Amino acid sequence: MKNPQIVAIKKHLALVVCCFAVFVSYAQTSDLARIEYTYIPQTNSDNSINRFRAFINFPIELGWDGHYLIPGVEYRNFDLDIKDPVPFDINELGKFQLFRASVGYTFKLKNNWRFGAKVGAEVASNFSENKILNGDVNFTGAILMIKDKTGDGFEKPSRLLIGLNYSTNAGRPFPLPILNYYKEFHPKWSYSVGSPKTNLKYSVNDKNILQAFISLDGFYSNIQNDREVFEADGTARPASNISMTSVLGGLGYEYAFTKHLRYYGYVGHTFYHEIRLRDSDRNTLYRLNDENTFYIRTGIKFKF
Repeated sequence: MKNPQIVAIKKHLALVVCCFAVFVSYAQTSDLARIEYTYIPQTNSDNSINRFRAFINFPIELGWDGHYLIPGVEYRNFDLDIKDPVPFDINELGKFQLFRASVGYTFKLKNNWRFGAKVGAEVASNFSENKILNGDVNFTGAILMIKDKTGDGFEKPSRLLIGLNYSTNAGRPFPLPILNYYKEFHPKWSYSVGSPKTNLKYSVNDKNILQAFISLDGFYSNIQNDREVFEADGTARPASNISMTSVLGGLGYEYAFTKHLRYYGYVGHTFYHEIRLRDSDRNTLYRLNDENTFYIRTGIKFKF
């Protein structure tokens, strides 16, 4: 027989990690740690994108019931292999890195609600000067409310997430909404609707899970030593940052080595895909092959 106190603690901690993961990247997940690799070849081009990502979260229970402090760190390495002719110097413009640190705080409310807040800082750059510049640093902040109806007491478990997220790298003076709804409508079937990912999952058995999904992906980085982009008339304009935005759909697979350790893989195709070089006022200077393309992502994650 399960200890009710242990079950309650596990449920609270899973909610806490889920809350913090949403803050980090809008992800609807209870992952404590993840290591993953992404590959995006560009259509009708020899260009390609390779990304490595790793993160870990550390939930710390405080002295009050249901209160948690959650520090976390993340690292991303983004390799942009440019083979096509372009109107700018590609030297030191092929590798970008991101270092992120953040801390979240969350506590229980009445009627299955939980509140959370998070602040963080990140450094994203090509680091051509081998040091951190002011333009490399960005700050983030978010608030979130979770209405949780999961667990043994609910016939069809569900979870609603509502919140706001703000980042200085978005170039907007207002926060963006966070909205996601999750529901288990059958012992083997569940769905999640929201941003950045909407999916439909089917549990084949305790070890194997299949899913269909639509998702957002992207990155943003400062460019040290602004890169001159030459227009058709020979005019040069300085590019100070680079970004990628993708909307994609596809199929995914998960294999559970243990209750907490899983392998996952996603294969998809973009509906919208572009890489932009922009100036300091966020004006687009050049789009790097915006044709839709294949998308592959795979990795290992540790779930609570």
